[in-house]
Amino acid sequence: MPAHRSKSEKHDAAKPLRRDPYEVLGVSRNSTDQEIKSAYRKMALKYHPDKNANDSKAADMFKEVTFSYNILSDPDKRRQYDTAGFEAVESESQELELDLSSLGAVNTMFAALFSKLGVPIKTTVSATVLEEALNGMAVVHPLPLGQPVFRKVEKQCAHFYSVRISEEEAQAGLVCRVQSSDKSKFKLLYFDQEENGGLSLALQEDSAKTGKVTSAGMYFLGFPVYRLDQTINSMAAAKDPDTAFFKKLDGFQPCEITELKAGTHVFAVYGDNFFKSVSYTIEAVCAEPFTEERENLRAVEARILSKRVELSKFETEYREVLAQFTEMTSRYAQEMQAIDELLKQRNDIHASYTTAPSMKRSSSRSKNRNCTEG
Repeated sequence: MPAHRSKSEKHDAAKPLRRDPYEVLGVSRNSTDQEIKSAYRKMALKYHPDKNANDSKAADMFKEVTFSYNILSDPDKRRQYDTAGFEAVESESQELELDLSSLGAVNTMFAALFSKLGVPIKTTVSATVLEEALNGMAVVHPLPLGQPVFRKVEKQCAHFYSVRISEEEAQAGLVCRVQSSDKSKFKLLYFDQEENGGLSLALQEDSAKTGKVTSAGMYFLGFPVYRLDQTINSMAAAKDPDTAFFKKLDGFQPCEITELKAGTHVFAVYGDNFFKSVSYTIEAVCAEPFTEERENLRAVEARILSKRVELSKFETEYREVLAQFTEMTSRYAQEMQAIDELLKQRNDIHASYTTAPSMKRSSSRSKNRNCTEG
């Protein structure tokens, strides 16, 4: 007779065999974040559903590439995988990046609904936009320094801009910012220029609500400027307010590019709304007149990094105290219940010292007492 398999064995057998994420993306284990991101973009573009309709193998590859990138792009998950493999990585928490242009009307409506309810939905740039850029077909408009431009971009489309800087301006630093007064969702993109004239996506910043607007910015100031990725651990944080607090700064990571060389640089604004177009203002400025702001930014980000370390230590202390508090609260309730029960027993004993009939005594006992007295 064949041996019976345990539930865990059956569960393990049902799991799909996963390839090494480094192997999937074609990178080495000591690859930089930028090398991993570049490899992912190229493979995601190659196997994207838009380009491979009705191709199940391409669809599986796209999922595998996305799953691998979700591990290697997160410093904590990458470290966990390097240490203990897939066992250390919670596959259930992996978030896929959705290309809204390929979802269809019904699925887009569901995604919009979940986003409205506060469920974090990660989106990626449309493969059509990336392919046009890579093939040198994107229309690029000049963006003079210090001259804001107001425009409207359709959903899942992009406006490309070229910014030219001199040697002196490159040394001083460059800042590119985008704002939307109607709080629309968008992405600010930066592209590397290929030898064949095409453009490959190098950096991406998702818009975030800041006061009465949504905004995104890229800061090339000659030193590491940090970005705050709000989506890191967002699913786990949504389930637990304490986790949301302690993981708040986990997405605070340095930008891969700290400075730009003299020459022409290409940015783009991508409409990331579910249904409507995005009204925005884009502006590129030389950082030379902003000396005070530059130093203030460096100082406040250093304090945020220190606070992240403090927060990690505080979480350990907090969890220990919380466990003790929970234990004490439970004991408090138990002791209160025990005391109340003892006092009740005491009151019952006190009440038994009487010859008067009791409501709780049986009628037969009362009857026997009456017979004796008679």
